[in-house]
Amino acid sequence: MFQAGIDACHPRSVLPPHLPDVERPLVLALGKAAGEMAKVAEAHYPDAAGIAVVPHGVEARLERIALLHAGHPIPDAASVAAAERLLAARGDFVLVLLSGGASALACLPGDGLALEDKQALTAALLRSGATIQEINCVRRHVSRIKGGRLEADLTLAISDVVGGRPEDIGSGPTVADPSTVADAKAILERYGLDAPLSETAKRVAGEFRIVASGRDALDAAAREARRLGYAPVLLGECTGEARDIGRRHAEAARAAPPGSALISGGELTVTVTGPGRGGPNLEYALAAGLRLAGRPDIAGLAADTDGLDGSSGAAGAWFGGGESPAGAAEALARNDSAAVADLFVTGPTGTNVNDLRIVLVAP
Repeated sequence: MFQAGIDACHPRSVLPPHLPDVERPLVLALGKAAGEMAKVAEAHYPDAAGIAVVPHGVEARLERIALLHAGHPIPDAASVAAAERLLAARGDFVLVLLSGGASALACLPGDGLALEDKQALTAALLRSGATIQEINCVRRHVSRIKGGRLEADLTLAISDVVGGRPEDIGSGPTVADPSTVADAKAILERYGLDAPLSETAKRVAGEFRIVASGRDALDAAAREARRLGYAPVLLGECTGEARDIGRRHAEAARAAPPGSALISGGELTVTVTGPGRGGPNLEYALAAGLRLAGRPDIAGLAADTDGLDGSSGAAGAWFGGGESPAGAAEALARNDSAAVADLFVTGPTGTNVNDLRIVLVAP
């Protein structure tokens, strides 16, 4: 079921119908799916050239589009260099291929903000429990590339954000930003932070189109569930604290009839208070597994569709109502889910539509 969700949102499946009929486009791909998106563009356009920016450790076989590596989730010097190259690129038709992760991969700190300051600000926001919409609002107002500052004739995006607002996908480098400096300042104050802010672009040219989203992954997983004989129960795209949603979904699974497949997506958050290593899906899995004690007929998988959940090094984790791993409750309390969770490791998947979680109740 998880693989069906990945396949439905992979660039090779969703990108070709949307590629425009132009000659020799300048392709600028950035995000966790950038390598695969650029590969599809190269196959479609024999004379395509451009730049693709991917996280360190992600490889893609590209012939004419230059592959750059940069930091994620914390930007680094390579992120700054990538952003400068993207802004300097020129072409008769600029095709931007955008996916989640672009916010860190292409980073050009705003006036009065050093890279070290932006790294610290990003880390603090990620640990604060702030939503991705809040984080990206701040990112747009402390940047010289986000918030509509990258020119494009057409942007094709794989969305990793609930609601699919263009300004939140990769912090909206090619689209007008409806948020203001005052909005970003209010968010910083909410989490006890401070940074110099600048206003974003309110009008931009070019078309923006979403070619795949988390909802597509949920629907594909549900179709596969039916094929396998399960009755899918779509819980939608969720937000909130990972451990709270995990417990809630465990209770829903306890009440579900035999043969049910509870399927959800979205983007959960973790307010980090402990010193451990993990991610939202691992925390969800650990919390759900603890709540499912005594129900060995229930099992689940919670994972990020890009193949990396938080700082865990894994895509997510398996869980179920059998015996919980030793020290599970203590690990959850110190945000150290990676130490005890039954890790689900995929490596980079080539796409990124955020979480996909499946809980099965045995027939």
